[in-house]
Amino acid sequence: MNHKTPDSCCGTAASEQTGDSQHSQNDDIRNHVRDSYAQVAEASNNGEGCGIESSCCGVSAELDINTLNSLRLGYSESDMESVPEGADMGLGCGNPHAIASLKPGDHVVDLGSGGGFDVFLAAREVGENGRVIGIDMTPAMISKARNNADKADFSNVEFRLGEIEYLPIADNSVDVIISNCVINLSPDKAQVFRDAFRILKPQGRLAISDVVAAIELPEEMRNDKKLHAGCMAGASLIEDLHNMLQQAGFKEIEITPKDESREFIRDWAPDTNVEDYVLSAYIQALKPS
Repeated sequence: MNHKTPDSCCGTAASEQTGDSQHSQNDDIRNHVRDSYAQVAEASNNGEGCGIESSCCGVSAELDINTLNSLRLGYSESDMESVPEGADMGLGCGNPHAIASLKPGDHVVDLGSGGGFDVFLAAREVGENGRVIGIDMTPAMISKARNNADKADFSNVEFRLGEIEYLPIADNSVDVIISNCVINLSPDKAQVFRDAFRILKPQGRLAISDVVAAIELPEEMRNDKKLHAGCMAGASLIEDLHNMLQQAGFKEIEITPKDESREFIRDWAPDTNVEDYVLSAYIQALKPS
């Protein structure tokens, strides 16, 4: 009979403790992000702008903050005028619609849909025969987005409460996944991409705008919860993102950094030099047949 040695028992216990510690850390990150964006939703409802320090919308300006941010990210004034009032919260780091190539009849999922801005823009593109589902883990954001949809009488949109690592969406049911500066908030991006692959139809596509790391962030930045909720500390290296997408099963992977994004990232967290480490990028990938 084989018996475990004291060393092997200790090794097993140490492994379990490490796993428990990682789960606890991941839960802490999710809870902090959820709480932070609940504050954003509440502040927006009260007409107070973004609502959290070092957020993806942190910028000082005389103009309306949300309008200024969206213009800087590549949206047009007509985009902002076409959505319900309050849907454009100035969040994000780019415009995923620029690479999504949505068509009438497409079924689309938006990961981290917030107030519904990108969902409503997508709904306009896919038309009455298409459908757009927004996923967000913050109940206050889901409530806000649903209210926005009701105000404008959108019939081809839906908002579901859920975590982007485990999407409340059926297998092989989606043509395009869009997302704007949300996946880098996840403590388990590999699982996000695995589940995205699961719900996409064969030949389905990812069209994402997100923050990536050009070089490894210092430990103090990576451990800064405000920078994490602000879309920066959780950024992964471009090579690591490519490997995650490839391991999830995606093909035709393209990650295109936008050097000009460092200017507005500097405004998110002034005097931290975080723009030396991270920048916005477009991320595209295909689920093969």
